[in-house]
Order: sequence, then structure tokens, then C-alpha cells
Amino acid sequence: MFVWFLVFGFWLNFYVGMLYGYIESKMSEQIRSFIAFDIQNENLVNRIASVQKLLMQTNADLKLVSPKNIHITIRFLGVISPEMVDKVYEVMKKVKFVPFNIQLQGLGVFPTVNYPRVVWAGITLGAAQLRNIFEQLEPMLHDLGLAPEPEFNAHLTIARVSSGANKQRLVDFVTRHQEYEFGNIKANCLRLKRSQLSPVGPTYTTLKEYSP
Repeated sequence: MFVWFLVFGFWLNFYVGMLYGYIESKMSEQIRSFIAFDIQNENLVNRIASVQKLLMQTNADLKLVSPKNIHITIRFLGVISPEMVDKVYEVMKKVKFVPFNIQLQGLGVFPTVNYPRVVWAGITLGAAQLRNIFEQLEPMLHDLGLAPEPEFNAHLTIARVSSGANKQRLVDFVTRHQEYEFGNIKANCLRLKRSQLSPVGPTYTTLKEYSP
């Protein structure tokens, strides 16, 4: 009886170990992803970085987005499987647009000035085209089984607010720079990006790209 118990325990541990290994391998395959336009204008990126330095001088509790990671998100997809990557890419290739200019202008916060959680750079010229791309993607992504995105606001996140420390100084700075002009970029390549999180910040890599 004791021997049988030892044998049963051995095989139970063996199969549990295999199950955990299978679950961990599947979890490691999952891809946190989004569809976006990258900012490929060095002068504009430098201007954003300069504004970020000024934001830090407000002594607000901010976590800056690395200038190399700043992008225009069209659609956050969440966690998808490797198989879904190719399906999303096929959807991207059905989007109709011609390369267009985007003008980045002004600072603002989400959700409100009374409770700022995100500092963003605004988009004036090109906002309508970006919305159109989102509206083309949305029903096709929903058909793939992805949860619907309720709304689209064209912007670039440049900082996240961690607490209410020196909130008024932050809001005053943003208010004074509501018309600040960052510059223009050309939107000509839609990219499916992977986001890998780490204690030092996310790393973004391009999985697929589509240029009409």
C-alpha cells in the first residue's frame, strides 16, 4: 500500500509538472500588441523630449514615455496569440488610405484637468484620416473576436501621472502650452507592434507593417 502511494504521488507530481509547463509555454506565446503609426521624425521627437524635460520641472509625479517609444496608437489589441498576428495583418491590408500629413499641436490631459492621469500631445491636421482608419479596422477586428473599442481619440501619450503631487503646477503648464506646435510627420506605414513590459519600461517591436 505504501509503495502504491509513492508511485501514485510520483506520477501525480509528474503530470502536474507537465501541466504547469504547458500552461507557462502557452502564456509565453501570448503577445501584447497594438496597431500604430510610428513617429519617424528626429526633429519632432527632440521637440517632444524638450517638452518632457519642462514637464518634469513642474515636480509633478510623472512617468515619461521614452521618446523612442512615442507613437500614435490606432487600436490597442490586448493580448493575442501568434496565430492571431497573421489574421490581424490580413485585416490591416484591407484598410484603404493614402499617405497623409499629421500635425502635432498642443498639450492636454486625460481624463480631466481635475484628475489628470495622462499628458498628451494633440493632433490637428490628420485627425480625420486617423479616425477613418480606426473605423475601417474596428468591425473587421471585432469579426476576429477582439473586444470592441468604444471610442478613438487621436493623440500621442508623452507622460503618465502617478499621483496628485503638484497637480496644479502640471495643469498650469499644460494650459499654457495648449497651442504649442511640435511639427509634422507623414503617415505612410501602419504597423502591428508588440509590447513587452519590464521594470524599466516597455519595449516595442514591429511584427508586421503595411504601406498602401
